[in-house]
Amino acid sequence: MTAQNTTKPLNALNSQEQCMVSISALTAVGDMDHLKPALNAGLDAGLTVNQIKEALVQLYAYCGFPRSLNGITLLMAVLDARRLKGITDNPGKEYADQADTTDNYERGRKTLETLSQTPQPKPAPGFGEFAPRIDTFLKEHLFADIFKSDVLSYKQRELVTIAALAAMPGVASQLKFHVQAGINTGLSKQQLIAVAVVTAKQIGKKQADILSGILAEL
Repeated sequence: MTAQNTTKPLNALNSQEQCMVSISALTAVGDMDHLKPALNAGLDAGLTVNQIKEALVQLYAYCGFPRSLNGITLLMAVLDARRLKGITDNPGKEYADQADTTDNYERGRKTLETLSQTPQPKPAPGFGEFAPRIDTFLKEHLFADIFKSDVLSYKQRELVTIAALAAMPGVASQLKFHVQAGINTGLSKQQLIAVAVVTAKQIGKKQADILSGILAEL
């Protein structure tokens, strides 16, 4: 199975989801030339400013601060240009930080258990024992601080993550984990096939086939 020969690929994702996949993938590889029209398309499709902003913030954990910040800066420029044209974009739901007395590490660990539907020992075996600080950053920051915002659902966050990892070379094992997490949070296999099709269009067949190969194993 490859992204090129699926029969009804894009129907499984609505227009907003397709745009979110494109935005995430193009941000992850730093393709600003194609990200600009993708951002405009997402806004035209009804994605809110805060939904796109939240996705770009989350992506720094996967593709680094430079590409995340470049995406956010480009979003600012796109919004300015649209305002000059008289376009008013929906800001959408705001992130409201709520006090939480739960230990951050424990909250992140529980989030990972929800996503993976498997127990998460403390520390994570392997890398977490070898480099405890990275395990702490992963749990406390990504899966606690970032994921606690309900501007995006867990399902939407996994769509963003899968799109980014599918676009990036050398991260197949992480992509495989998040494909399963995406299914656990409500993404269907048909929707994930559609992600591969969008990846083929925006990034290239070679990258899309990595995701398609993972899906073929399910």
